[in-house]
Amino acid sequence: MDTSATQEDVGKTTISTEVLHKIARLTTLSVDGVCRMASFKGSFEKILGKEEYEGVKVQIRDNMVFAEIFVVLISGLNVRDISREIQSRVSRAISEIVGMEVGGVNIHIMDIDFSS
Repeated sequence: MDTSATQEDVGKTTISTEVLHKIARLTTLSVDGVCRMASFKGSFEKILGKEEYEGVKVQIRDNMVFAEIFVVLISGLNVRDISREIQSRVSRAISEIVGMEVGGVNIHIMDIDFSS
């Protein structure tokens, strides 16, 4: 009896965009220099009243994940370095956690917090 199973044998796995939002948001907040997530026009958290959508827009096209990250950074740090770190970590987290290919992670610096 053959106990090995291929993907066709066991069915299909579907990943909700809510899961991708949470991964992107929590990963972004873990990066040093990120003060908080920022709202953007037409964002889900305003429409649905859910904080877990704040600062992240995720789309899936051609089985690839594309993320738009909206953040407020802490002053006095290198914006380019922080942005690259967010891109790297979010891309890696999505790839490792859900096994999906990432087509792009765009970072939008919406403000700098000078009070931090």
